Amino acid sequence: MSVPLPESFRYSAPEVDGIRINCAVAGDGPPVLLLHGYPQTHLIWHHVAPALADEFTVVLADLRGYGDSAKPAGGDYAKRAMAGDQVGLMRRLGFDRFAVAGHDRGGRVGHRMALDHPAAVSRLAVLDIVPTRHTFAHADATFGLGYYHWFFLAAGNGIPERLIGGDPEFWIRARMTSRHHGGVPFDPAAMAEYVRCFTDPAAISASCADYRAAASIDLEHDNADFDAGRRVDCPLLALWGAESFVGRTYDVTSVWRSYAGDVRGLPLPADHYLPEEAPRETTDALRAFFREDSQAA
Repeated sequence: MSVPLPESFRYSAPEVDGIRINCAVAGDGPPVLLLHGYPQTHLIWHHVAPALADEFTVVLADLRGYGDSAKPAGGDYAKRAMAGDQVGLMRRLGFDRFAVAGHDRGGRVGHRMALDHPAAVSRLAVLDIVPTRHTFAHADATFGLGYYHWFFLAAGNGIPERLIGGDPEFWIRARMTSRHHGGVPFDPAAMAEYVRCFTDPAAISASCADYRAAASIDLEHDNADFDAGRRVDCPLLALWGAESFVGRTYDVTSVWRSYAGDVRGLPLPADHYLPEEAPRETTDALRAFFREDSQAA
C-alpha cells in the first residue's frame, strides 16, 4: 500500500544533534512546519500538506520517538528536547524562521518551541489542545475518563508497554476510531502506516516516555515559564473539533489567552483528528493564518 503523499514530497532523515528526524518537503514559498500527534506520524497531514504546498514550503516531520524518526531508548522526551529537534531540522533545511502548526502532541511541541525559540517561530497554530499545564491543573473525573490514556501511558513498571505491545494495531485503531465524528474517513493507507510505525516496540516505549515527560519535566518547565510571566509572543491560532473533548470541555481561546498575547480561535466540524476529518476546513484556516506573514512583509 502506497504512502498517501504525492511524489512532489521529497523524503530525507537528517541528524540533529545525533537524533535522526524523518521529514518530507514540498512546495516553494514561506516555510511552514507541520507536526503530528499521538499515535500518528507526519501522514496525518496527507490531505492538507499538498494543498498548502501550492503556496508555502511545507515541511512534514516525525517527532522524536514517532514514525521513522529516531527512538532513543532511555532518551529525553521532554517537549524542550523534541522542540529543539524540530528547530534544528528546520535550520538544516535552511530555515531560521518559520510558521508551525501542531496537532495534539505536535501542538505541545510547538507551544514549547515558541517559548524556547521565539526568534525561530513566526506563527503558531495548535490543533485540538489546551496547554498541558492547564489540563493537569483542571483535571477532574470527566477528564480522567475522556483522557484516561494520559494516565495509562504515564504509568511506570513497563505496564503500558506490555499491554499495548500485546496488540498494538487494536490499540491504534481503537484510539483513533473512538475520537472520529463523521466527516472524511481515515485513509486506509495512512492507517496502515500508523500501524506499521507503532508496531515497533521502540515506538511504544518512546511514546510512553513522551507522556511521562508531560506529567513531570514538561510541567516543571511550563510552571516555571508561567510563573515568570513568559508567554507566546507570536500570533497563535487555536483550532479545535466542535465534537471533541477539548471543544466540549474548555473555552479554548480564553484558556490560550493566559498563555499567549495574540490569540484567535475557530471550531471545526470534527472530533479530534482535524487534518483528516475536516481537511478542507483545516487547510482554509491554516492558509489564511499563514498568509498573514507574507501580507505583512
